[in-house]
Amino acid sequence: MAKFVLAGKADCPHYAKAELLADRLQRSLPDFKIHKISILPHDWQKWLEATCNRNGWKHEKSPLVWRELVDQGGKGMLLGDFSDFLEHCQDYYSITSDMPTDSMLVVAAENLETKMNIIAEEQRVLNLIEPLHIWITSALNPTCNFLIPNLLSAEVFPHVSAISLHLLDLEGNEKGLQGLRMATEDLALHLLHQVTIHTDLDQAFQEADVILLLDEWWSDDSDEEQRKKKVKGMSDRYIEYGQLIDRRANKEVKVIVSADSFANLRCSLLLDNARSVDSHQFVTMATQLENEAKAIIAKKLKVRISDIKDVIVWGNISGSFYIDLQWTKVFNYDGAIKGPAFFSQPALKLLHERFSRTVDLYSSWDVYPKSRQPFPSSRKWLEAEFQDLARCRRAASKSFRAASMSAADGILTVLTAWNCSSDAVLSVGVLCQAGDYNLPDGIVLSLPVNFTSGKWGVLSEAAIGDELKERLWFSSRELMQEKELGSEVLCMDGYK
Repeated sequence: MAKFVLAGKADCPHYAKAELLADRLQRSLPDFKIHKISILPHDWQKWLEATCNRNGWKHEKSPLVWRELVDQGGKGMLLGDFSDFLEHCQDYYSITSDMPTDSMLVVAAENLETKMNIIAEEQRVLNLIEPLHIWITSALNPTCNFLIPNLLSAEVFPHVSAISLHLLDLEGNEKGLQGLRMATEDLALHLLHQVTIHTDLDQAFQEADVILLLDEWWSDDSDEEQRKKKVKGMSDRYIEYGQLIDRRANKEVKVIVSADSFANLRCSLLLDNARSVDSHQFVTMATQLENEAKAIIAKKLKVRISDIKDVIVWGNISGSFYIDLQWTKVFNYDGAIKGPAFFSQPALKLLHERFSRTVDLYSSWDVYPKSRQPFPSSRKWLEAEFQDLARCRRAASKSFRAASMSAADGILTVLTAWNCSSDAVLSVGVLCQAGDYNLPDGIVLSLPVNFTSGKWGVLSEAAIGDELKERLWFSSRELMQEKELGSEVLCMDGYK
């Protein structure tokens, strides 16, 4: 089979003549196949240079004709321009063309008009698609490697037909972002409409429907100057982010802050500078802390981590937080009472029973000397050792890759609940408002929420004793100090 490729400028008369000759041969000869590539005049030179460089050819004018040596994707053999193609047809098929110049010009004009109409129709079809616009900052953060394959899915966005993904990295290089874009496109995800890359804020958050902020500054905060430098860099950026979101993003945008340091403060800075967007559109994640707490409880009760539900994280996600199990449920527990898969038991009850049995066991064996400090009760363990274990586990998981995996899972959990509604209790940092557990108004604290119809609401039924209330006020004062530190640093650098 003879397979030829004919490429040329859409308005080229010689391309028009070669095209008609090729059509004639294809109608006459069953084994003759032609593939035509029509290029707009202003794109021709760039396309020609790229094609010749890729194949090692030298060619300077329209049209360009080559023969494919295999049916699909094989190496091409250059024939040349129209004269070379005409000579080949005369020698091999005894067919020539006597098309007059006037006809060539008419067909060339028709070709150009047809090409323009095709492009206009393709653009019209594209304009009918209204993709969801997702922006990810610090896109070269390893979190993206875990996040993107699962993010663009019907499970996370059930009512979306197409997604435009915008990757922004101010510290990264364009080559790295190009690689990430190609890797994302190679996934061939069903919802993916397009991927764009950005190394500056010129287009940042334009028409954004979802914004995922992954920025992180890894440094040792033991040095006061380093801490101030870190706060200033973060504050500068998040103030600018907030202003851009205010001007460019859709008013129903969903903004998720994922950060290990100053998570609540970052969210607060966004809220202060994006006043036209409802405060209910901003959250910062505490799901990583939730999962770390679940892992500890699961190990204690000898169940799977996925069997632990509804852990509450209160307070400052990056500072003084408190993990509360008052609503926590345990499924598939191997105890005296068992039930079907949907049956659960309160975690506090099971922990109390487990500690009681342990104390009874030690007492019966008489191996726990009475002179030593009493064996800890479940309450003491929950108030002290459990909280310390959670903090230690969080510190141990701060390796960049481990934290990235956990962060990606947390983002997907929050987005899925936000888009699909859920009766699950999630802990997220949100702006405290009048009536939220009598906490200071205008402070971003981690509170228990659930998501319904695309909105989150603070659950007001949780019991807050005096001790927990004191912890929350301490977290509030801590966040106020962080905010004051940020304001002080910015004022020193000339912000008004």
